Amino acid sequence: MELAEAETPSVELDETSVEAAAGDERETAEAAAPPEDEPTEPVEGEAQAAGETIQDEEDGRHWYVVHCYSGYENKVRHNLEQRIETMGMKDRIFDVVVPTEEEIEVKNGKRKTVERRVFPGYILVQMIMTEESWYVVRNTPGVTGFVGMGNEPTPLRPEEVSQIIKRMEAEAPRIKVTYKIGQKVRIIDGPFNDFIGTVDEIDMERAKVRVMVSFFGRETPVELDFLQVEKA
Repeated sequence: MELAEAETPSVELDETSVEAAAGDERETAEAAAPPEDEPTEPVEGEAQAAGETIQDEEDGRHWYVVHCYSGYENKVRHNLEQRIETMGMKDRIFDVVVPTEEEIEVKNGKRKTVERRVFPGYILVQMIMTEESWYVVRNTPGVTGFVGMGNEPTPLRPEEVSQIIKRMEAEAPRIKVTYKIGQKVRIIDGPFNDFIGTVDEIDMERAKVRVMVSFFGRETPVELDFLQVEKA
């Protein structure tokens, strides 16, 4: 779903579409953002809590995408949760989530699992939209605005929230691919260990990469797992 103006606006889940939806507000926020990023801190049970509170349209609650300073998502979440408590808004603002997922990075032949933000610079808030609840969220330190058309925040559809939660709860970590077609890579595992080759094809669905390796004077295609190669 796109964030373009329509009679019933909605929100795409991919990063590119969400970035586009923020428009000029994003550019302004980034210019004002502090220079250093705060490390992402995983929140135990956060994905489960979000999954249990997927919006119930009958009582008026919806999930909204809120733009904040990139790298400060967890601090903004903490600030907002404090405001909800002190301003007595638990009956209108129900949940605040920083969508994250596990990702495997391969660097210098070593594998490292890291917590990665799904949408850097954004948090999800489940709330009943009123003037008071809008004010509490919008004026939280670090928040730069809601994603939507003009001054009208655009709620996510229930199925969109479900997709995000499913991504957060995935058992297998995503693998970060740091190379592209045509690049030189080094094979770090298997019978072709230490061979240098050229990336010929990347299959994201199967998590496989085909590398052309010079073997006995001939270019030979070798299919490998993402974790078996690294940038040369």
